[in-house]
Amino acid sequence: MRVAVPELGVVVTASLRVTIAGLALLGFARLQAVPMLWRANVRSYAIVGFFSAAFPFSCFSYASQFLPTAYSAVLNATAPLFGALFSIVWLADRLTVRKLSGLLLGIIGVAILVGAGALDLNPQTLSGALACLAAAASYAISSILMKKVGQNKPVGDAAPTGIHPYAMACGSMLLGGVMLAPAVPFSLPHHIPSPTAVACMIALALLATGVAQAIFIPLISRIGPTKAMTVTFLIPMFSMLWGYLFLHETVSISTIVGAAIILSAMGLILNAAAAPKPALK
Repeated sequence: MRVAVPELGVVVTASLRVTIAGLALLGFARLQAVPMLWRANVRSYAIVGFFSAAFPFSCFSYASQFLPTAYSAVLNATAPLFGALFSIVWLADRLTVRKLSGLLLGIIGVAILVGAGALDLNPQTLSGALACLAAAASYAISSILMKKVGQNKPVGDAAPTGIHPYAMACGSMLLGGVMLAPAVPFSLPHHIPSPTAVACMIALALLATGVAQAIFIPLISRIGPTKAMTVTFLIPMFSMLWGYLFLHETVSISTIVGAAIILSAMGLILNAAAAPKPALK
């Protein structure tokens, strides 16, 4: 996004990202003989597509113009906390002390990992931060919705009672692309994008979106939205790794400490969710 957005623009980047990913997932779904059932599921696809793709992808594309990647990663890591809070309302989930402690610890670990510090707040950086928080909340809402319509049916079941996870991944991306399409003609770039920007867009669409959705949405069906979204704590860890390998950035002590805290936080959340409920006397 940091390479593509300056050349392609916010809307075009988000639109191409979700549309290309949706087309790739459609081909994958057909290879797997997954029934899309468009007429019955189009409303669910559209709702999830807005909250999981069209809106958050646009928000993060917008924020990438003003915020360093580190700060976007920290704000993105609030998604599991939003998910835990929303799960209480919509899924009757329990927010235990251990789970809440793990979520807060994870956010602290991400902040330490990326070295979050004082940021020069101005209208642009503030709007970028708010956009990231809105995107994180939108991700949480979409995960709750996918959990409700998916009926907890894992991939591979012969007769799923809800929407197949691969169908949801494909349908939501394609409908998200449809939502963004009307704005594209009014947001075209003034210059032809460079091959590097185009390559980054294709990689963003196919790998960071298409493949990621094919893995993440079935994961929500298996283990629930709160536990699935804890993977957001790992995003800054990988960004630090790629920065070290490809951009020769320094890996500081805070990186190691932050990574350890993040893994500890994930352990707290997963153990809290897996802990058996006490028997009634």
